[in-house]
Amino acid sequence: MAGTCAPAARAAPVPAPLRARYEVTRSTVAGRPVLRLTPRRGATGRHLLYTHGGAYAFPLQTAHWWLLQHAAKGTGVTLTVPLYRLAPEGDAPAAYALLRTVYDALCAEAGSGNVTLGGDSAGGGLALGQAVAYRDAGLPPPRQVLLFSPWLDLTMSHPALPSLEPLDPLLRTDDLIEAGRLWAHGADPRDPLLSPRFADVAGLPPVHVFQGGRDLFAADARLLADRLAAAGNGGTYTYEPEAGHVYVSAVWTPEARRSLPRVRRLLGDPVTRQVG
Repeated sequence: MAGTCAPAARAAPVPAPLRARYEVTRSTVAGRPVLRLTPRRGATGRHLLYTHGGAYAFPLQTAHWWLLQHAAKGTGVTLTVPLYRLAPEGDAPAAYALLRTVYDALCAEAGSGNVTLGGDSAGGGLALGQAVAYRDAGLPPPRQVLLFSPWLDLTMSHPALPSLEPLDPLLRTDDLIEAGRLWAHGADPRDPLLSPRFADVAGLPPVHVFQGGRDLFAADARLLADRLAAAGNGGTYTYEPEAGHVYVSAVWTPEARRSLPRVRRLLGDPVTRQVG
């Protein structure tokens, strides 16, 4: 999730309800912590590789755990959460190298058809960017991609942004442009791995987008959904016009209560969906 408050010193700890239901292990990959939450009962061998949001500069927050707690409830999915290095010290090449190593290990363990990529806000950009990168590298595709209010364009160039900004109590265009500049580290912000709005979406695995209308990212999410549909992607687009940024993490709201069962069905569906 993007935001403008000062970042916390470290990622929020795994809350007690999740620790009660999952065995939590911590490893180090490419010098970064990677958290793994394996269901204590009913593990299916399927995995969700999740990248958290925060404008690439803010650490994982308690609300991210709320989202994962309710999205994965009852699915038997194992959660893997890499804590990529944040801007300004971190950058996209290092993040993608970390995520590729984690993805390769999960595919070797469970098969790519049992690995879902997911993320919110900036983490949604990383999730979609991974799918693009793995397709271009000729790797086996993930089962699917789940995006929650994804940040798709570091340039913040969609013409609808001025009309959306007054509706969004959290995000501001100027703040995001600056955050994107820090994350890009001088690279072209239109690079598809930085801004997957500009990626070729043909041949991607099913991409499922969950988007609120009172969100600065709503126009880019709609554009992505339209492009995916035109490309014949097998994903879905869930739109809640009165919902805000990463609304599924506000688990007490009617919009989240409508959408979270859909997320759980996608994670729990035993049918493997892949692109040949």
